[in-house]
Amino acid sequence: MSRVKRAPRNSLIDRPAPWRLMLRRQRRLLRPGLWVAGVGFVVLFGLVAVKSTEPGGAANRALLILRERLATVTAEAGLRVRDVVIEGRANTPEPLLRAAIGVSKGDPILGFSVEQARARIETLSWVEHATVERRLPGTVVVYLQERRPFAIWQNHGKFQLVDRQGQVVNQDVSQFKNLPLIVGVGAPEAAATLLDALTDRPALAEKVVAAVRVGQRRWNLRMRNGMDVLLPEGHEVAAIDRLVQLDQTHQLLERPLAAIDLRLPDRLVIRPREDATADAPNQPGAKGSQASTAKKPT
Repeated sequence: MSRVKRAPRNSLIDRPAPWRLMLRRQRRLLRPGLWVAGVGFVVLFGLVAVKSTEPGGAANRALLILRERLATVTAEAGLRVRDVVIEGRANTPEPLLRAAIGVSKGDPILGFSVEQARARIETLSWVEHATVERRLPGTVVVYLQERRPFAIWQNHGKFQLVDRQGQVVNQDVSQFKNLPLIVGVGAPEAAATLLDALTDRPALAEKVVAAVRVGQRRWNLRMRNGMDVLLPEGHEVAAIDRLVQLDQTHQLLERPLAAIDLRLPDRLVIRPREDATADAPNQPGAKGSQASTAKKPT
């Protein structure tokens, strides 16, 4: 009876796959490592929980101390601020901006909070949004989105710049004399629609000195010749189109009028100036228009 030859022990056939050999060799180290990782995760989770519930607690102080030590060690290894790059700045005063960033060349690049720096920067009146990035080994990059001056706001004799959303921007208004003037309480927050309509009608806009907010609900246009145009609440654009048509047809804005009242959609009310002649509404071009004299509206 013939015997079947077996392959020699430890032959290529019996040898397990390489990954199985690696697992066998690392098994003794793998289990303790998993335990350490699990315990570390639990501790970290606990620290975060404590920090979120007790900002001034011992865990928070411990994390701050740990961050300071980490910053010191990494700074000794060469991780220091070598350059602070600012992008997007046009009107924000640079000294105020750098003070808000709070980082100087030579400081440990891991020794400051990016979020806290961003929050300080966004307190500056010119800054609408900011992003702060830390680029190792030694560069801090600040991106700014500045507010765009939209109008000059006059209120109680004081002039201030405002952006499209009505946010006040502290800056010398003399540098922005070409911006439209808005007047009165509540004017900055409500001006965008009206000013956009005037921008789209440049011939009319050239004759307007200021837009005056009345009762925080509607607008008057003060013209260069001293005339007031009373616009209806919530229907400013339609009234402006009506005014443009009347001016093109009857040269209404060239007449010696104190006020043009457009608040009623089916009626035009005008008030001549006191020094105008009594027959001012009958001047050439007035034919076909509805005109009457009214008391000064409130």
